[in-house]
Amino acid sequence: MHAYNHEFFIIRQAACTNYEKPFLYLIFGKERALLFDTGAGKVDVEPVIDSLIRQQMIRRDDALISLVVAHSHAHGDHIAGDSQFVDRPNTVVVGRDTAAVRSFFRIGRWPVDSGSIDLGGRVLDILAIPGHQPASIALYDRRTGILLTGDTFYPGRLYVRDTASFANSIDRLARFVRRHRVTHMLGAHVENTRVPFQDYPVGTVEQPDEHDLDLGQAQLFELDSVVRGMRGRMSRTVLRDLTIWPLP
Repeated sequence: MHAYNHEFFIIRQAACTNYEKPFLYLIFGKERALLFDTGAGKVDVEPVIDSLIRQQMIRRDDALISLVVAHSHAHGDHIAGDSQFVDRPNTVVVGRDTAAVRSFFRIGRWPVDSGSIDLGGRVLDILAIPGHQPASIALYDRRTGILLTGDTFYPGRLYVRDTASFANSIDRLARFVRRHRVTHMLGAHVENTRVPFQDYPVGTVEQPDEHDLDLGQAQLFELDSVVRGMRGRMSRTVLRDLTIWPLP
């Protein structure tokens, strides 16, 4: 676990529990906290989150902080811990399908409009970015300028299931980044090594020389340019820090 600051936490599932090693994020406002993804299972996520919430309440000498559990998308390695939060008091678990995500975050026209959630003095913007999975979203924290991009943009294999939607989503992300102060773009995995154009094989547990989690604007704009150039005919393409990986 890494504290970006005292109200923004980056949590990584241990490799010994699942080779995917997904990242989870916990963000605090004055009234609510938001947990972004619940991991790949076989690990107790709730005690970690409860401990961080208790610490926050003690630090503030404040009333009870409720919890919202949301997802970057609906694949199993990001939702497997949901059952730990379903019956947790003062907790809302956002549904996993497009309709539920659209309704909860008040996204008007999916996927072109954005939504938001106010955690109490802290607004998070929600961008629909389908293509990897129909209900994929990105989350932008206005306070820190951090953009969370799930499995759509990270140092690894970008699995594309819907090429048209993916192209539009990358364009949407690029346009958003050009218009906003974005300090970091953090995805849900690290699969690349520090060696340019090289990833770890699927199933790798130990990654002693892995790429940094953070990606920058240059990588996003390069991806957008390459995807545009493919004109809908996507093929597996290795870039310096990630790979475009269309699926059948």
